[in-house]
Amino acid sequence: MTVLKPIYVLTTLSLVFLASCGSKEEAPAAANVIKTYQVLAVEPRSTTIQTDYPATIEGTENVEIRPKVDGFVDKILVDEGQFVKKGQLLFTISAPQYEQLVRTAKASVKSAEAAVSTAKLQVQKTKSLVEKNIVNKYELQEADLILQTRIAELAQAEANLVNANVNFGYTKIASPVNGVIGSITFKTGSLVSGSTVKPLTTVSNITNIYAYFSMNEKQLLEFIRNTQGTSFDQKIAHFPEVSLMLSDGSIYPEKGKIGSVNGLINPQTGTARIRATFSNKLNLLRSGGSAQVLIPQKISNGFLIPQRAISDVQGKKFAFVVGKGGVVRSVLVEMMEATSGHFFIVTKGVKAGDMLVLEGVQFLKDGMKVKVTEADPKEIYAELNS
Repeated sequence: MTVLKPIYVLTTLSLVFLASCGSKEEAPAAANVIKTYQVLAVEPRSTTIQTDYPATIEGTENVEIRPKVDGFVDKILVDEGQFVKKGQLLFTISAPQYEQLVRTAKASVKSAEAAVSTAKLQVQKTKSLVEKNIVNKYELQEADLILQTRIAELAQAEANLVNANVNFGYTKIASPVNGVIGSITFKTGSLVSGSTVKPLTTVSNITNIYAYFSMNEKQLLEFIRNTQGTSFDQKIAHFPEVSLMLSDGSIYPEKGKIGSVNGLINPQTGTARIRATFSNKLNLLRSGGSAQVLIPQKISNGFLIPQRAISDVQGKKFAFVVGKGGVVRSVLVEMMEATSGHFFIVTKGVKAGDMLVLEGVQFLKDGMKVKVTEADPKEIYAELNS
């Protein structure tokens, strides 16, 4: 038994040693495995891209309805969301002081009219006496001046009556435009005045609506450069019709037209505000809503590269091209701000015929050797034809 024990130990150690030697020989073989990557032959293509921009919707007229006199809300004659016509009565304000001013002004007018009549009679009487040489002509001149004074007083009283009627008219508030009633801020009995911060309501004319959106400076330059026209007005006239994607993802049936581009770039955001106009015949859109403006742009002979083939390294975009012998190299690419679905429009860095790695680019390094399988362009670009 004592002789066999060392032999058993030696045998066990030998097995462990042989097993470890075998694992070391297999490791280099695994490291030399060449992986297969799908590639796409780059070719120029023509397409129309749709670039989307978040937008806010506003009526062509958004009129705040505010009181001009102090008083209590007496009647609310409309409801939120109701369509109203220009001149339709919306609110009445209880302000008895203005009605009293009208009565006072009317009384002043009657008193001034009586004074004018009296002055006229005095002129006629004095004129008769002058003709009979009972009084001198200076008394007639004095009577005539008194008449002119009374006429001026009557004119002043009539002007006061007009002002009183105007102020009293402010107790009845009518809609200045055709539109839709917004939120009604105050209820019946609320005290309001001309200095009240909040408006009574807002009337929005939504026969046509404005969709406001913004482009950054680079996007705006590309957009203008790719539009026909020598002057800015001509370029605006040639801007393509735009579409509107609603908040539920549906496309609004009416096309819109870009009507204005703000002349200033906002220094804080680096963007310019743009306005597109849409018809709202179906009354589907409401002021204050949100949507996305879709702008089509035709691209001729551009390199459309799937987004998954582009990697981002510290803000720079790279792609991998397979060269001779299956060796890959990274190339710095530049692209347009706009995208076409799942594709970037690359303007610099690739050329026709390059074999571009489509997937797994995050695992590649310059000089790596790979096997390739070429993708079918029809399948890759199928969404562009749908």
